[in-house]
Amino acid sequence: METAIALLIFNRADTTKRVFEAVRQAKPRKLLVVADGPRVDRPGEAEKCAATRNVIEQVDWDCDVLTNYSNSNLGCGVRISTGLDWVFSEVEEAIILEDDCLPHPHFFDFCEVLLDRYRDDERIMHIDGNHHLIDYRNQSSKYSYYFSRYPLIWGWATWRRAWQHYDFKVERLKEFIDDGWLEKFLENKRDTYVWERNFGGLYGNLYTWDYQWILTCWIHQGLAIHPEVNLVSNIGFGAESTHTRNDKNPFSSLPTKALTFPLTHPPFMIRDSEADHHLQNTQFDPSKLNRLKMTFRHVLNQ
Repeated sequence: METAIALLIFNRADTTKRVFEAVRQAKPRKLLVVADGPRVDRPGEAEKCAATRNVIEQVDWDCDVLTNYSNSNLGCGVRISTGLDWVFSEVEEAIILEDDCLPHPHFFDFCEVLLDRYRDDERIMHIDGNHHLIDYRNQSSKYSYYFSRYPLIWGWATWRRAWQHYDFKVERLKEFIDDGWLEKFLENKRDTYVWERNFGGLYGNLYTWDYQWILTCWIHQGLAIHPEVNLVSNIGFGAESTHTRNDKNPFSSLPTKALTFPLTHPPFMIRDSEADHHLQNTQFDPSKLNRLKMTFRHVLNQ
């Protein structure tokens, strides 16, 4: 494939091997690898990081491999944000996978088609491989994807033109909340409360990078594209994960499905507000997610 793939790795050689094998099948002409360094207070982590980086040495196809490895531990927030800054200093567009995001083969084709289709359309800022409407849509739409305000990051793609707006330090967050822009955007007091809490964790503690990307897309009214089937499975839930430690989470290891090509494109670029409402209540509001776990598992077992 012609589109560059960016692979974000750390200390999990087992999941990295599985994701790398999916990348090997896609055979990108350019592979950019970002790695964080070991934590000094974790015995044996240096060896784990080294073993994970060794996986990349197994590239056996015609591929330009670029690496951006940190000797010290920068943490999830700084490492991924600076790593993606580097990625988009090298390429105009990229497909991005973390070391625990296992894609279906069609994920790469899906991203490549849409990166080309919306390359110059600044209304679109994000293409992702996740379909998390498990108990909401049991039958596929007649279109291959829909538009959303939520950029999900377990396998995604974007352009330099969109990433250039990214603000890791969320300089405008206080203004966005205090002056009422968040509530105007969400048009819902309950959702506003949830996101004030989500974003509030960033004040004085930039522990992550993805909430900053969500804020960037919202401030710029950028839409995200979601496929009508799930194309990426997060296989990293568990004790070794940085954030997704609960392996009982209903989003853990969701199965993937094939898409039909050529893609059937929606005729209008209008976000699906009903789907977004459902996604808000499951993906981003833990208090409601707990009540839906049994429903999720029932649907998956059908």
